[in-house]
Amino acid sequence: MTKVTLTVNGRRVSGECEDRTLLVNFIRNNLGLTGTHVGCDTTQCGACTIHMDGRSVKSCSILAVQANGSEIVTIEGLAKDGELHPVQAAFKENHGLQCGFCTPGMVMTAVDMINRHGGELDETTVRHELEGNICRCTGYHNIVKSVLSAADSMKVKQAAE
Repeated sequence: MTKVTLTVNGRRVSGECEDRTLLVNFIRNNLGLTGTHVGCDTTQCGACTIHMDGRSVKSCSILAVQANGSEIVTIEGLAKDGELHPVQAAFKENHGLQCGFCTPGMVMTAVDMINRHGGELDETTVRHELEGNICRCTGYHNIVKSVLSAADSMKVKQAAE
């Protein structure tokens, strides 16, 4: 067993795991944060997307020991003081989810996408960047609409600050 220490959603945590433990399983099983979903275990679906050291990654493709010392943000860490993150709020307002299974990964991918593009997004870019996230319920129309809405909302909020 190997000791892994991470900062998860702003809190320093440690736990022991086998060297072969995937980060997604460490997050869910050792830390009890079940918002990060296990979908395919092959990096195809994106349900396990989290932020590691400021970038979105698929946590089923990383061993927990490889993430040792990293800063992790999961879907549980986005809302602040009971207020939804603008991307979460946009998904809710624009019906960007149905069954909800892919939603955490979509939201985490969208937050990173908006941050990297400075909120300057168009439909083509959003659709291209969401290619690694699979939703089996929708035609992606409301997901794309949610991401674009959140990008606009975040630009307005940043301009006001």
